[in-house]
Amino acid sequence: MENRELTCIGCPLGCSITVTLDQGNIKAVTGNTCNRGDAYARKEVTHPTRIVTSSVKVSGGTDAMVPCKTKEDIPKDKIFACMEALKGITVSAPVAIGDVLVKNVADTGVDMIATKNVAAATHA
Repeated sequence: MENRELTCIGCPLGCSITVTLDQGNIKAVTGNTCNRGDAYARKEVTHPTRIVTSSVKVSGGTDAMVPCKTKEDIPKDKIFACMEALKGITVSAPVAIGDVLVKNVADTGVDMIATKNVAAATHA
């Protein structure tokens, strides 16, 4: 038997959760005070995922960069591939919140989207 200790991020309480595993199979989840904690713990020990946030270059905009994030969480082991895929990306202004900046980033099936509006620069 193996015990994994986690701090839950499912709600603001931050419960200390213990997941008991037997040969990779979950036998028990304890310490959570809500159902979200149980679901979080099960997912975290079997298939951990994360939302990835970053920024990409903007050409012709009022800002040089636009912040972005994955539209959904991606497998934790794909984070570095996701960041690598963003290195050479430059998008053209204007950019609106929710615009897809990179489709299927790092072959995750998840798009990278803008999280800020960037207007086109006006030249006077």
